Amino acid sequence: MAQQYATYPSLRGKTVLITGGAEGIGASCVENFWLQGSKVVFLDISTSSAEKLLASLRSTYPEKSETPLPRFMQCDVTDLDRLRACAEDVVGANGGAVDVLLNNAASAGASTRVPTEEVTPASWDADVNVNLRHQFFLTQAVVPGMRSKGRGSIINMGSITWSIPATGLPVYTLCKAAIMGMTRTHSKEFGKWGIRVNSVMPGAIATQRQIDEVLTDEYRVEVMAAQTIQRDLRPDEVARVILFLASDDSSAITGSSYVVDGGWVSDP
Repeated sequence: MAQQYATYPSLRGKTVLITGGAEGIGASCVENFWLQGSKVVFLDISTSSAEKLLASLRSTYPEKSETPLPRFMQCDVTDLDRLRACAEDVVGANGGAVDVLLNNAASAGASTRVPTEEVTPASWDADVNVNLRHQFFLTQAVVPGMRSKGRGSIINMGSITWSIPATGLPVYTLCKAAIMGMTRTHSKEFGKWGIRVNSVMPGAIATQRQIDEVLTDEYRVEVMAAQTIQRDLRPDEVARVILFLASDDSSAITGSSYVVDGGWVSDP
């Protein structure tokens, strides 16, 4: 994390739970929260990616050799029993509550990128389970602890796909639209307990997976025709918005959606 970026004393020592934290935006969030001094726990289906991330943190920041690394827990977020068990473990190990929940895990892979006429009941369920359902049920699992503590910040990862609107990945797009609705409903429902709920809507972010699978030369031309900022956007640029929403600097912000897309859409 470069010196010119903000530090948030309110995040120091806070317990942060992140899904899909081994790669992409999630990995950048793991890194940035850890550098803020937070106690980071991240869930991911890929053990190899998680191990690679942890090794990278240790080698990149030798000055933090005495600082415990983030804790990784292997979890397929579509397995709700495993997801709840992980949540109970993390909550129990951290005084009965987490301070920040980042519902980040999602997938817009090749199996998701099919037109409406090719969606089947099975593919529908698979897409909804990996892109929406776990956000609701993990939130449900951590809210009681936040309620008992009288505070908490939940950040749901959305997308601009529904507001462009994108085509060719209809179930993913509707899930991301639903996340905005869930965010607004939960902000009203949980606000009386001091829990804030916001969402972040990234645009075309140049994660390694996006570079490998999506950001072809043709697609980059399409992106640059839509973006105001004429360059690839980086995962850390999304992570820094998430840090702000997790910190006490945003203590009066809830029910909002922050667009991080280089000017692709004008508003959510």
